[in-house]
Amino acid sequence: MTMREWKFADSPSAVVYTTRRVVERMDWIAYAFHDADDGAWQFHGSSTEAKESDAMVIRLESALDLDDSLSELADLPLGWRAWRKSKDSEWQRAPSEA
Repeated sequence: MTMREWKFADSPSAVVYTTRRVVERMDWIAYAFHDADDGAWQFHGSSTEAKESDAMVIRLESALDLDDSLSELADLPLGWRAWRKSKDSEWQRAPSEA
Protein backbone atom coordinates (compact mmCIF):
# COMPACT_ATOMS: atom_id res chain seq x y z
CA MET A 1 0.00 0.00 0.00
CA THR A 2 1.29 3.43 -0.87
CA MET A 3 1.25 6.08 1.85
CA ARG A 4 -1.92 8.14 1.48
CA GLU A 5 -4.35 9.94 3.71
CA TRP A 6 -7.06 7.40 4.55
CA LYS A 7 -10.44 9.08 3.96
CA PHE A 8 -12.78 6.10 4.29
CA ALA A 9 -14.71 5.31 7.46
CA ASP A 10 -14.18 1.66 6.50
CA SER A 11 -10.96 -0.15 7.38
CA PRO A 12 -8.28 -0.53 4.69
CA SER A 13 -8.95 -4.27 4.95
CA ALA A 14 -12.70 -3.90 4.26
CA VAL A 15 -14.04 -6.28 1.62
CA VAL A 16 -14.58 -4.97 -1.92
CA TYR A 17 -16.32 -6.88 -4.70
CA THR A 18 -14.88 -6.35 -8.15
CA THR A 19 -13.93 -8.25 -11.30
CA ARG A 20 -10.84 -10.04 -12.54
CA ARG A 21 -10.53 -7.58 -15.46
CA VAL A 22 -10.29 -4.65 -13.02
CA VAL A 23 -7.78 -6.42 -10.76
CA GLU A 24 -5.62 -7.45 -13.72
CA ARG A 25 -5.81 -3.84 -15.05
CA MET A 26 -7.50 -4.90 -18.28
CA ASP A 27 -10.39 -2.52 -17.50
CA TRP A 28 -10.81 0.72 -15.54
CA ILE A 29 -13.32 1.27 -12.74
CA ALA A 30 -16.44 2.93 -14.16
CA TYR A 31 -19.07 2.08 -11.52
CA ALA A 32 -19.04 2.11 -7.72
CA PHE A 33 -21.74 0.98 -5.31
CA HIS A 34 -21.93 1.39 -1.53
CA ASP A 35 -24.48 -1.25 -0.62
CA ALA A 36 -27.23 -0.21 1.80
CA ASP A 37 -27.88 -3.70 3.18
CA ASP A 38 -24.36 -4.61 4.34
CA GLY A 39 -22.19 -1.55 3.70
CA ALA A 40 -20.04 -3.43 1.20
CA TRP A 41 -18.28 -1.66 -1.64
CA GLN A 42 -18.46 -2.80 -5.27
CA PHE A 43 -16.17 -1.44 -7.99
CA HIS A 44 -16.93 -2.53 -11.54
CA GLY A 45 -15.25 -1.88 -14.86
CA SER A 46 -16.59 -0.31 -18.01
CA SER A 47 -17.21 -3.68 -19.67
CA THR A 48 -20.70 -5.11 -19.30
CA GLU A 49 -19.46 -8.56 -20.26
CA ALA A 50 -18.49 -9.66 -16.75
CA LYS A 51 -19.56 -13.13 -15.69
CA GLU A 52 -20.06 -14.49 -12.20
CA SER A 53 -16.85 -16.47 -12.66
CA ASP A 54 -15.00 -13.12 -13.07
CA ALA A 55 -15.98 -11.95 -9.58
CA MET A 56 -13.18 -11.24 -7.12
CA VAL A 57 -12.93 -10.07 -3.53
CA ILE A 58 -10.11 -7.69 -2.62
CA ARG A 59 -9.25 -5.30 0.19
CA LEU A 60 -10.38 -1.67 0.01
CA GLU A 61 -6.76 -0.49 0.15
CA SER A 62 -5.97 -2.74 -2.84
CA ALA A 63 -8.79 -1.11 -4.81
CA LEU A 64 -7.27 2.31 -4.11
CA ASP A 65 -3.90 0.99 -5.27
CA LEU A 66 -5.61 0.16 -8.57
CA ASP A 67 -7.29 3.58 -8.84
CA ASP A 68 -6.58 6.32 -6.34
CA SER A 69 -9.52 8.42 -7.63
CA LEU A 70 -11.72 6.08 -5.57
CA SER A 71 -10.71 8.14 -2.54
CA GLU A 72 -13.09 10.81 -3.91
CA LEU A 73 -15.91 8.37 -3.09
CA ALA A 74 -14.98 7.90 0.57
CA ASP A 75 -18.08 9.87 1.62
CA LEU A 76 -20.47 8.03 -0.75
CA PRO A 77 -23.51 7.30 1.45
CA LEU A 78 -24.84 3.79 2.00
CA GLY A 79 -27.28 2.93 -0.77
CA TRP A 80 -25.66 5.23 -3.33
CA ARG A 81 -23.81 4.62 -6.59
CA ALA A 82 -21.23 6.54 -8.58
CA TRP A 83 -20.18 6.36 -12.22
CA ARG A 84 -18.01 8.07 -14.80
CA LYS A 85 -17.82 8.07 -18.58
CA SER A 86 -14.03 7.70 -18.80
CA LYS A 87 -11.12 7.06 -16.46
CA ASP A 88 -10.38 10.79 -16.40
CA SER A 89 -14.01 11.96 -15.97
CA GLU A 90 -15.45 13.33 -12.76
CA TRP A 91 -17.43 10.89 -10.63
CA GLN A 92 -21.23 11.38 -10.78
CA ARG A 93 -23.39 10.29 -7.82
CA ALA A 94 -26.98 9.28 -7.18
CA PRO A 95 -29.00 7.03 -4.87
CA SER A 96 -29.07 3.45 -6.12
CA GLU A 97 -32.36 2.24 -7.49
CA ALA A 98 -34.11 -0.22 -5.19
